[in-house]
Amino acid sequence: MTETELTRLLTRAAEEIRPARPAAAGWDRARRVRRARRAAGAAAVAVVLLGGGTTALLHRSGPPPAAPPRPTVTSAPSAPVVQRPPDRLGQAGGPLARLGDRVASGLSERPVRRAQVLYQPVDPETGEAGPVRVLGDDGIVRELDVVTLAPTRDAGGNQAAPLKPGSLSPDGRIAAFAQTGEVVVVGLTDGAVRRYPLAGYLEHVLWAGDRLLVGDNDTAYELDRRTGAARKLPVDPWTLVVPEPARSGDLFTVGGWSGDGGLAVRRFPASGGEPERRPVTTGELPPGYRLDEVYGRGWQRGDRIGQAGWTTTAGAAGTTSGAEGVAVLDARTGAVTRLLDLGREGRSKGCCEVYGWTADGALLFRYDAGLARWRPETGGVDWVAGDVPGLLSIAAR
Repeated sequence: MTETELTRLLTRAAEEIRPARPAAAGWDRARRVRRARRAAGAAAVAVVLLGGGTTALLHRSGPPPAAPPRPTVTSAPSAPVVQRPPDRLGQAGGPLARLGDRVASGLSERPVRRAQVLYQPVDPETGEAGPVRVLGDDGIVRELDVVTLAPTRDAGGNQAAPLKPGSLSPDGRIAAFAQTGEVVVVGLTDGAVRRYPLAGYLEHVLWAGDRLLVGDNDTAYELDRRTGAARKLPVDPWTLVVPEPARSGDLFTVGGWSGDGGLAVRRFPASGGEPERRPVTTGELPPGYRLDEVYGRGWQRGDRIGQAGWTTTAGAAGTTSGAEGVAVLDARTGAVTRLLDLGREGRSKGCCEVYGWTADGALLFRYDAGLARWRPETGGVDWVAGDVPGLLSIAAR
């Protein structure tokens, strides 16, 4: 084969396949071009080997071969607004499944790099709370042995365990505990304990990013951990939502009850000014369903708030009040966009407090004696940890 013939063959092989042609013809032409390229390549090697010279190979770039038509993708129907857990939950697995492991060491002996969960077991028979435990990112459970914590109490003498859902900082490196007359902050990476005096029967504590918020019966404070100074915030400490760490400027509350028309989402702008009030609406729920009252902490993620509460539900026998449920609220409008109906039979009142969002958009909540995960976008519910009676604080995502 002469150099001229080889050049003509390579030029033809490099011709582009015009995407305007039908896909079937395009792929047929592409197969012919590939065969021509292989033949040209073989001939070129032969010329080089036989002639001992060098041949300038032509190359003209062009658009890639035309792709076959894409199949039509039909979106699966979205999950229903009202969802129910299956009779038998599957196992989610993951690091939180080790919550029920035995204590392997004390925090003083083995500080963590990052804590995933704080857990305080409570005896279901006596109500007695044990020491707080720390599950590290290494999967090892430690006892919080660097400080002795007393139960929180109010002016009437009512007591509660010191671990609160918002005690663990979002980075998993610090824990905070409200105590009567002070706030105790523990460095989980070094075991250091610092106490901040603050008058009052303090019962609430949660993190807004790296800001520490505490509260007594009716007043919320922001504590400056550098100076120990505290300033009052115009929010109700009982209904304060745990903010998403990356959006911790504005604060939200969810409170009231539907009987007086007061159940509402309130946004308190970081810049100050009057709060914005959005009544909780159930227009997106089927007829007969309603979110009547809320309990426990709400947890923010973007424009959504996950919140446990009591509901009115509809069934073949009519409506039922006092059912347990977990709701997703739109923080901008107050609308209930998803509702997990947990029923009432076999449930203790206030059974199912929310403990936060996972990184992939699921809600963690107390379920019987365990911890479960609900995916509002699909309706999936499964176990995270099956037997962890007590109190939990999970690092906010």
